[in-house]
Amino acid sequence: MASVTRPAIPSAPDVALGAASTGPGAASGRSGRSARLLARLRPVASPHRWRRLLGWWSRSLPLRVTSTVFVASVVVLVLGGFLLMQQATLGVLSGKRESAGNEARQAVDAAQAQLNATDLSGEVNVDKLLIDLAKGFANRSGGSEQYQVIISARGQTITSGDATADSIPAVLRTQVESSPDLLMTPARIVYDDDRPPVAGLAAGSPLTLPGTGRYAIFLVFPLTQEVNTLEVLRYAVVSTGAVLVLMLTFIAALVARQVVVPVRDARRAAENLASGNLHDRMRVRGQDDLARLATSMNDMAAEMEKQITTLSELSQVQQRFVSDVSHELRTPLTTVRMAAEVLHDSRDDFDPVSARSAELLQTELDRFESLLNDLLEISRFDAGAVELSAATVDLRSVVDRVLDAQEALIRAYGVDVRVHTTGDTTAEVDPRRIERILRNLMTNAIEHSEGRPVDVLLAGDDDAVAVAVRDHGIGFEASQAKQVFLRFWRADPARARTVGGTGLGLAISMEDANLHGGWLTAWGRPGLGAQFRLTVPRRAGGVLETSPLPMAPRDLPLLAVRPPDPEMLDEQVPADGPPSGGAGLWTAGGWLPGQSPT
Repeated sequence: MASVTRPAIPSAPDVALGAASTGPGAASGRSGRSARLLARLRPVASPHRWRRLLGWWSRSLPLRVTSTVFVASVVVLVLGGFLLMQQATLGVLSGKRESAGNEARQAVDAAQAQLNATDLSGEVNVDKLLIDLAKGFANRSGGSEQYQVIISARGQTITSGDATADSIPAVLRTQVESSPDLLMTPARIVYDDDRPPVAGLAAGSPLTLPGTGRYAIFLVFPLTQEVNTLEVLRYAVVSTGAVLVLMLTFIAALVARQVVVPVRDARRAAENLASGNLHDRMRVRGQDDLARLATSMNDMAAEMEKQITTLSELSQVQQRFVSDVSHELRTPLTTVRMAAEVLHDSRDDFDPVSARSAELLQTELDRFESLLNDLLEISRFDAGAVELSAATVDLRSVVDRVLDAQEALIRAYGVDVRVHTTGDTTAEVDPRRIERILRNLMTNAIEHSEGRPVDVLLAGDDDAVAVAVRDHGIGFEASQAKQVFLRFWRADPARARTVGGTGLGLAISMEDANLHGGWLTAWGRPGLGAQFRLTVPRRAGGVLETSPLPMAPRDLPLLAVRPPDPEMLDEQVPADGPPSGGAGLWTAGGWLPGQSPT
């Protein structure tokens, strides 16, 4: 059915109503929705939740593998779906444009032929002629909505369907007025009923009625069928992609589990071996790489168990040998000491050589008895037969007792011992063992001080008490800080011992410190002396976290370098810097290569 329409002007109330929809009420509604949305998103963006998710991510290997496969699958399928839909859309639209162009050419040619065949001998009603022409196109389309015709003539619009003149783009109207060709462009087809606008194509061409004038004919082709086809294709792509993503994620999770479960079994087996459960073994399933890993772990565990058992048996034999020998030597040592004391008491009646021999015998017997006592103490530690008799003691009083006992040794070496106390130094310790530790440390410090002062530092805090013995003697290498606590270890085997020295004192001191749950550390540098620090918990059974005293001495010398005179710089230092050796010292006379600030 053909219809004739003329341009309409929107009424003032309609315009006012449209403008009212953008007033302050709409703005307040949008702000309220934004506030509610932010309130919902605030718990999701909390830092605590993100930290928990990141911790879960870092701890779970299957989660990382599954998440990575999921994200990669989504990215690949999105890109693939986008490219597929793009190519499908281009193909569908290209085919529709080609077919619409052919149909529009045929329709325009038919319309022009009908106008050319019009009898112009009498009076011609152009409006009726154009309306009949539009009706003919409406009947030809058969109601299939394949295309609709809009004819623009003499300020009015003649349509063959429900499409309005607003469906024709203004650009196309202008081009048709000035061009004799058939033109086509995308359009938005608007209907005169309640149907929503749809995408389509608009084709336009001029028509000429001889002797009357020039008219414009437009054909609009709805793309409803093509859009529906693309929607079905898009749904198929999205649904298929979602299923593929879920399947790939499930497969990745399954594969990750198959790989991670044996690895977790290996981790648990390694932890059990580290905790001393040498009999645990992994279950071997199949003959793949993971099965060979389990077999290798089991072989390693068996070999470790064999080696550790052998070493444990050798250690037990050694400990039993030391204990038995120490006890067996106790009786003959007692007899020899009694005879040596008789000779020592009668040395005044001997000749000088025999008297000196009696004194040396007495001295060496004292050292031998000290060594024997240390061996017995070590054997008790090895057998686990030691107990801690804790009591609340002021460590300053223990230091005073040690210094009183070492007074003769201090005078013999001419050493100045200085005691520095900071804070409360009372703690629940075994006084006998703490005194033995400090006695060993003081003896070593005095022997190696080379006549320089020895400092004893005491400090305490809420959880610990520390005692540090600092000497300024020969010191030792930094790499020897742990070796000094080994049994019978000596920094310089060629150096003769002049004071006691069984080689077990620091080893026993370390065992005593460990029995208290404390720390015994050593610091030393050649030429800068050494410092031994004992730290014990203030309360028995406490756990140490820090020490009130630093491990390194606080009195280390600091090198103060005075900038040289710029005028003397060229004379003292070569243009390319100090020699390649690198070491040296600035002095008043210039740069001294190879010199140390110490």
